Amino acid sequence: MSRFLFPIFVLLAACRTVGAGGEAKPDHASTASDKATAAAPKVKLGTDPGGAGKGTPLVARPGNELGAFAGGCFWGTEDLFRQVPGVVATAVGYTGGKTTDPTYTDVCTHTTGHAEAVLVEFDPKKVTYDALLGIFFKHHDPTTMNRQGPDVGDQYRSEVFTFSDDQAKVARTALAREQAQRTKPVVTRVSPIRAFYKAEEYHQQYDEKSGTHSCPIGLPSGT
Repeated sequence: MSRFLFPIFVLLAACRTVGAGGEAKPDHASTASDKATAAAPKVKLGTDPGGAGKGTPLVARPGNELGAFAGGCFWGTEDLFRQVPGVVATAVGYTGGKTTDPTYTDVCTHTTGHAEAVLVEFDPKKVTYDALLGIFFKHHDPTTMNRQGPDVGDQYRSEVFTFSDDQAKVARTALAREQAQRTKPVVTRVSPIRAFYKAEEYHQQYDEKSGTHSCPIGLPSGT
């Protein structure tokens, strides 16, 4: 955890609860200062990577590629990737499990097999898939099984969902590179993407909408 570039108190703010209306809420209340300092994308980004829907086929725009990453709370993971030059669109959702068209409440039961994941559409001429993997590994703990900070359960597992054999090869190489830098075993999975179910609208771009950083994610300087 000492390699992370965010203060420890942020970890304590990553928990989520479900309110009366079924919407997930961060356990901390945002302040005016939070909203003033929360980062926003430098350019307006899309919210429909690959035409994401409720398990619909995913097709990147001409010249672009898709990637999908699960690294704990998808609010913060999406916030992370929306700051990366070359990323053109993101959405959060559920994938990797057996339940068709799951809800957030379903996934929270830890019986669906789905992970909270971020679907990323990117321009490979501006940012490579390997670079996205490097950012992914740097900004979560890939050595904790089914857990990131206080968020516990299989939906918070570390997993890379690949769209081709080439992506799988690059992802496994990146995983091996990460393992070589650590003493603890890296538990990140590399799996072919299954149906991706876009999450409820209130989850989409949550940190931008709320003006907070709800999960333990941050960008290194110069990224």
